[in-house]
Amino acid sequence: MHNLPIPTEPELRATLQRIKPYVHHTPVLTSRLVNAAAGAELYFKCENLQKVGAFKFRGAINAVLQLTEEERARGVATHSSGNHAQALALAARMHAVNAHIVMPTSAPEVKSAAVAGYGAEIIWCAPTLQAREATLQEVVERTGATVIHPYDNHQVICGQSTVAQELLRKNNALDIVIAPVGGGGLISGTALAVKYYNPAIQVIAAEPAGAADAYASFKTGQLVPSVNPNTFADGLLTSLSPRTFTIIRQYVDAILTASDDEIRQAMLLVWERLKIIIEPSGAVPLAVILKNKDLFAGKKVGVIISGGNVDVRKFRF
Repeated sequence: MHNLPIPTEPELRATLQRIKPYVHHTPVLTSRLVNAAAGAELYFKCENLQKVGAFKFRGAINAVLQLTEEERARGVATHSSGNHAQALALAARMHAVNAHIVMPTSAPEVKSAAVAGYGAEIIWCAPTLQAREATLQEVVERTGATVIHPYDNHQVICGQSTVAQELLRKNNALDIVIAPVGGGGLISGTALAVKYYNPAIQVIAAEPAGAADAYASFKTGQLVPSVNPNTFADGLLTSLSPRTFTIIRQYVDAILTASDDEIRQAMLLVWERLKIIIEPSGAVPLAVILKNKDLFAGKKVGVIISGGNVDVRKFRF
């Protein structure tokens, strides 16, 4: 495995203070009816109510705040079809830093419109990882911008850890904390924060069955890439990086999956009962809980809702 440094507890605590003035301290919601359906006490940390509608703003703002003056002058760049693109565009704009975002032509229009609205330069490319990486390389050569990866980045992981830090400061008497896993930035930050604050709490990652590369990696102990993932939880299609996989192997207790139908049902339950709009990726943890009731029975569970960026016009429940 790689030997990149893993964020330390003092770093995570410093990050919480650093980004506090810039992020929303999102609410923690509960529902008697959802608790009854799950047979457990669930505490939903609502990052769908974060700036740009997702937890990604935390990592992006932390990375931008850590740039040197010289780096700020040259700008930032990334490739992303979704929430990280919006997050980095807004974080950069707040600090008068130019942002260059490589987006695949398949990116949802609602997301590219938001990125453009935040004043970032969008560079379009073919919808393959190879095209995204090659185009990003061209942008860096042209601009000298600092690349801020959506999850394979130390400062980004520190930023994402603040979701769980806020949750645990509000309620440290939890038995389990569960969060979705795609590229692994959120679950890495979550697992580190939970184990530093209270090692007795279990950390579970939730993944769509149609994109279960993290589950396969965790089971085999070898990094298994995501190949042709097929799930409507479009925020969780990416593969883990060696950095996030190392943290997950060390600090996550289990990875569980749910089908698209189960994710859809969980999403509907949240919309109906909590009265908040969440995206499919944000419903995966609840889907996993409802599928594995015996594991969660009677437990106090912190549930991280990762985001709420859905094109509502597309839904027919």
